[in-house]
Amino acid sequence: MLISERMEKELNEHLGRELAASNQYLNIAGYFDRESLPELSEFFAHQSDEEREHAIKFFRYILDAGAHVRVPTIPAPPATFPSAEAAVQQALDWELEVTRQIHRLVDLAREERDHSTEEFLRWFVEEQVEEVKTMDELLGVIRRAGPDRLLDVEQYIARKRAGASGGESAG
Repeated sequence: MLISERMEKELNEHLGRELAASNQYLNIAGYFDRESLPELSEFFAHQSDEEREHAIKFFRYILDAGAHVRVPTIPAPPATFPSAEAAVQQALDWELEVTRQIHRLVDLAREERDHSTEEFLRWFVEEQVEEVKTMDELLGVIRRAGPDRLLDVEQYIARKRAGASGGESAG
């Protein structure tokens, strides 16, 4: 095995965090769908897919390192929220916590002189900067729009998605 038992345990726990994030974002997507906000729903469904991909990266790395995958029990995340702002605030809080946990894993890899795991985690360190930025920006847009102008947020998300896919946006 290329990693310590402690690292194996910590990586498995983080695999669970990524799956929990995927579940959380799927519930947020459902919330926005029920609120008739399809762009926000699709945005969070995509985020859910991304988080599952992150979990699969951990899954593959653990196996490649000759360790055992042990997916932890994942508690059910909230499915209802008092507001769009509260749903996105929860997503931002989650991303900040995941960032702290990734940094903790990097610290452990350095402590154990586990260069392979440290290198594996480098991508996640950079990815978390983007994840936090995305949620922070979305929260700012929702706060500026206020609860009565969420259709403006829908248009913002649609423009961002069109720009990301190379399409042109009007206005």
